[in-house]
Amino acid sequence: MQEKVEEVLEKLRPILIQDGGNVELVEVNDGTVKLKLVGACAGCPMSTMTLKNGIEKILKQEIPEVKEVVAV
Repeated sequence: MQEKVEEVLEKLRPILIQDGGNVELVEVNDGTVKLKLVGACAGCPMSTMTLKNGIEKILKQEIPEVKEVVAV
């Protein structure tokens, strides 16, 4: 599943990079995806919304095995 998550993240990265940020995959374990927001995303007050309403939503649509996305 880690490869699938990385493929989806690659599609999302250009959007994050455009705003000066990025995302790193830390771990995939039992349906939980742990991500680290970096760059401008790390300190952005909108990062929680980006993570939950953006990245998590898309990952769940693309990979039904994903249960949740957590920032670390």
